[in-house]
Amino acid sequence: MKKIIVGFAAITSLFACKTQNIVQPEQPVVASINLIDVQDDKVWVTVDPDKFTTETTTFYIPKTVPGTYSTDNYGRFSEGFKALDYKGKELPAVKVDDNSWTIANADKLDKVMYMVNDTFDWEEEGNVYSMAGTNITAGKNFLLNLHGFVGYFKDMTEKEYRLEIQRPADLIPGTSLTVSQTMNNETGTSKTDIYNLKRYFEVTDNPIMYAAPDTTSFMVQDMQVLIDVYSPNKKFSAEGLKPAMEKMIRAQKKFLGNINSTNKYAILIYLAATPGQNDAGNFGALEHHTSTVVVMPETMEQAAMEKSLTDIVSHEFFHIITPLSVHSNEIHYFDYNDPQMSQHLWMYEGVTEYFANLFQVNQGLISNQEFYNRMIEKINIAKNFDDTVPFTLMSKNILTDEYKDSYYNVYQKGALIGMALDIRLRELSGGKKGILDLMKKLSAKYGKNKPFEDDQLISDIVALTYPEIQDFFDSYVTGQTPIPYYEFFAKAGLEEAQVMSEVGYFLKGQTPYITANKETSQIVFRDDIKLNTFLSELGVEGGDTLKSVNGTEYTIQNVYPLIQSSMEWKEGDTIKMTLIRNGEEVVLEGKTITPMDKDLKVIEKKNVDSDQMEIRNAWLKG
Repeated sequence: MKKIIVGFAAITSLFACKTQNIVQPEQPVVASINLIDVQDDKVWVTVDPDKFTTETTTFYIPKTVPGTYSTDNYGRFSEGFKALDYKGKELPAVKVDDNSWTIANADKLDKVMYMVNDTFDWEEEGNVYSMAGTNITAGKNFLLNLHGFVGYFKDMTEKEYRLEIQRPADLIPGTSLTVSQTMNNETGTSKTDIYNLKRYFEVTDNPIMYAAPDTTSFMVQDMQVLIDVYSPNKKFSAEGLKPAMEKMIRAQKKFLGNINSTNKYAILIYLAATPGQNDAGNFGALEHHTSTVVVMPETMEQAAMEKSLTDIVSHEFFHIITPLSVHSNEIHYFDYNDPQMSQHLWMYEGVTEYFANLFQVNQGLISNQEFYNRMIEKINIAKNFDDTVPFTLMSKNILTDEYKDSYYNVYQKGALIGMALDIRLRELSGGKKGILDLMKKLSAKYGKNKPFEDDQLISDIVALTYPEIQDFFDSYVTGQTPIPYYEFFAKAGLEEAQVMSEVGYFLKGQTPYITANKETSQIVFRDDIKLNTFLSELGVEGGDTLKSVNGTEYTIQNVYPLIQSSMEWKEGDTIKMTLIRNGEEVVLEGKTITPMDKDLKVIEKKNVDSDQMEIRNAWLKG
């Protein structure tokens, strides 16, 4: 297209005076992905910029992308990089690191080409989260988290992009993007989809999954929700998952009220048939402005899948508030290869995770007690992290070696910060205002196209709420004081209690009764916590090594199927467990019972005053 336009301009200059003064329109960056000619699970990508005027340039593939808060080096998955001039000859290009190449004689550069491997096939997926990873299964499935395929040139992230994807005719795109044009090839076996995007961020913000048609949609108020499913063994379908997803999204929209940042939202669900064996092995979802990518094991049962999707997808959907509508300059002008992180993970991930739980009790999807239990579980997990580290400090430095292992705590203490702030706002307002009201005000003040200054957010929150909220942040968010959770619970008429409750056979919420011997990859029962009633009555002791269950041998490599199968056990089932204890084999046989464990929980006090009841009702149902 670029060459044709240049030729046309040259021809017209012969017939009209002053045409040499006409400025030609700037061309978009054209990124092409060939899903037809797949070679060893690799695809060719071409990126064609407009003409350069500089002598050199640098081409990048992202090191880090928004939402992952980890260094993943997506350039590692590319090979065969070539820079070509307008005659198809190679230009000098030097690989600087995993993610960047410098190109000399850039004024002669036409385009760059390279092949991309998918992450799912790499050993341990190259330590990339599956939901942020990529899949290439020729003729069947292409999971295009586009940050893993399409790169950018230096100082050109704000230029328009045209994305051209050549794909098999029988595979359709699942995406919230609108296809600008689809072209058929001469034989009808392939098609090319064209998408027009305003800047590079929109490329990385709009994943696409190509697969055989398995889609459905529904309307919630004025928003269309698309569900696109890839289930290789056809165990699940979009229509089969639709009722649970629709119930959840309707409840979320009702909870949010007048917050509405998109008229289309896509849920792309990839189900792994053989988790961890040349397939996705870690599960969850990654948020985007108008879509989310979900990766789960196909081996799950329907009820467990629906529950997991409710928790996971609801979290991602709430990201339409933050960071998608409320975010700092560091997020808005994200530097993919030298990222500057924001202080406010407590809000981006923490408040989002809090909302994903709060809306369920607010809309009657779970009981009050289940909500309390979830918050207590987060308190227990958060105890594994240093509770005196200022959350803003950890957030700002989350990519460093000192703090990167604390990221999981954003879903624990981050959510608890949101809870405590919510209760405090309810207390100060006499129950009238909470954290959702605050997020609505912040959305109105800023919005997806107006970022805030990172150092200014807390002052803005105080100005929008109460002076006392400054003390809250000084103590519990930017300060080193641990949050006195039970004091906040008491404001809503809750008290501590030791109770016996049902747990999993191998998990107590998110706390496992098992661990791994990293040297041997064997599964070992923990000796630092009390085992549940099932394990204790069967005769398991802390420190035992698990060899097999009902004849199936297990190691850390296939521990997930063990946990999944245990979810299907029924009371009275026969269990034969083979252990290694003190170097000798021990066989335990018995019947399953409902596993129980004692835990510290919060429960509703029988006698509460009117202020406590008002705060509780406003907090959970307001």
